[in-house]
Amino acid sequence: MANSIKVKPLGDRVLIEPITEAEKTKAGIYLPDTASKERPEQGKVIAVGDGKTLDSGKVVAVKVKVGQKVLFTKYGPNEIKVEGKEYLIAREEDILAIIG
Repeated sequence: MANSIKVKPLGDRVLIEPITEAEKTKAGIYLPDTASKERPEQGKVIAVGDGKTLDSGKVVAVKVKVGQKVLFTKYGPNEIKVEGKEYLIAREEDILAIIG
């Protein structure tokens, strides 16, 4: 289960499991995600940090929650590998929308 991962993002960072979908050509042929060199822009939130600390010392909580599907900027998040699986760590400002 993805929630058993031992990574806790700091500050306003969010740990995201990228969602890569197979692409379908006009001829109806499905291309596996490995055939596409494009970086995914959607993912599932696996863990969130405590929030952004303002200059006043107040902590503003992250708006996304674990389990939500999100849309994020293509090149904003950093790629990491944990236990052989690839994840992304993004700042909250790199997340553009919550899907669904």
